[in-house]
Amino acid sequence: MTNKMLNGHKFTVIIEKDEDGWFVSEVVELPGCHTQGRTIDQLIVRTREAIMAYLESDKDFEIEAKFVGIQQIEM
Repeated sequence: MTNKMLNGHKFTVIIEKDEDGWFVSEVVELPGCHTQGRTIDQLIVRTREAIMAYLESDKDFEIEAKFVGIQQIEM
């Protein structure tokens, strides 16, 4: 996928905060594509970089996953 092909393409990113206070992102549509940052702004920049690196790799892939939603369940 080239930069031109990415124009307007949206990826779903799940963001969590780990036990050390770092923000961690996971790109739903790209298995194994994740990164971390100290701030949300830094995380977003790094996530964009991770997506580009993933797409530029030699991996053969098709974007098949479709984000449905997140639900919290209290126990």
